Amino acid sequence: MKQDLSSLSKIIANWNGEFMPLTEVRVSVLDRGFLFGDAVYEVVRLYNNKLFRLEDHLHRLSDSLQSLDIRHVDVDEVKARLSATVKENGESEALVYLQVTRGEAVRAHAYPENYQPNILIYVTPFHNPFEQQHKTGVSAVTYKDIRWGRNDIKATSLAANCMAAQHAKQNGAMEVVFIDPEGYMTEGSHTSLFGIRGGKLVVAPSSSKVLPGITKRQVLELAAQASIELEETRLKESEIFELEEFFLAGTPEEVISIVKVNDREIGNGKPGPIVRKLHEAFVACLTAHV
Repeated sequence: MKQDLSSLSKIIANWNGEFMPLTEVRVSVLDRGFLFGDAVYEVVRLYNNKLFRLEDHLHRLSDSLQSLDIRHVDVDEVKARLSATVKENGESEALVYLQVTRGEAVRAHAYPENYQPNILIYVTPFHNPFEQQHKTGVSAVTYKDIRWGRNDIKATSLAANCMAAQHAKQNGAMEVVFIDPEGYMTEGSHTSLFGIRGGKLVVAPSSSKVLPGITKRQVLELAAQASIELEETRLKESEIFELEEFFLAGTPEEVISIVKVNDREIGNGKPGPIVRKLHEAFVACLTAHV
């Protein structure tokens, strides 16, 4: 997934309803997204020129906007701009990034009375770089969850997530397993986490600590269709190592087994049958989608 800035020069962005090269978009230093991370975002997967679970993403966007009280955003207009931007770029397999900031204002912590949100959309070509990981599984490391108390808001203020992702990278792992102050697993730095225990699918319930992931929702639906029993519960860190299978799910990654945590094997250290079954079902649902 490595890309340098020069490779982005051909991407056409939609900046407040106007098309321009992504590298030519200019944002004021007084934009509250720049100053405070006062902004929300979504990343939507484009499969065969079709936006996957778009309505779910837009619904979550609306919830995030409402939670931060960012007004003056017409979600129907955002939807139209998403479609127009996809068409303008001409990609069939891509990640579509959407960000809404509160806009430009005099720097002060309290929200300004008058403001106009800035809306950015751009499309990045994406051809699955995780093919090998789907076969072999990946490793993860535990990390203290130091994020704020509203992880259900998909806000751009992601410094703690970036710190965690860097920790994983430095330790040769693909992802972190966040452990909250009470010792319970929450999620990854950018993915949802699931376990298999006693043949049941185990996942932490969505809450202020756990983002209601769109791919998480897809996995839950696929599990129900496959008659895999669900257990929504919080897992202690020690319980992770007792799982039969462990896996992550996210928009770019889809479904990938975690076969090792902190250099300790999960199960037999290989992707398990239920995770393989879920990923096969995920791929099958994409065929139906496109």
